[in-house]
Amino acid sequence: MKSTTWAKLGAAGVLAVAMAGCSSWDNMSHRQKSAVTGAGIGGVAGAVVTGGGVLGTVGGAAIGGVIGDQVGKNR
Repeated sequence: MKSTTWAKLGAAGVLAVAMAGCSSWDNMSHRQKSAVTGAGIGGVAGAVVTGGGVLGTVGGAAIGGVIGDQVGKNR
């Protein structure tokens, strides 16, 4: 397998573990849920755009989390 394929699988695995770790999801506010969802989507999008680059994945997660937080604030 190519290294980019491994990076994408790794990013997907990290996202799956992070989402599975949200056992307190019911206790979270709507804003917090939006931030977590945005970070997950942003991380995957960043990994896809940069071909599995770590900086793109982390940057996408950070930007997605901020956007998700702001969207959740308005609801």
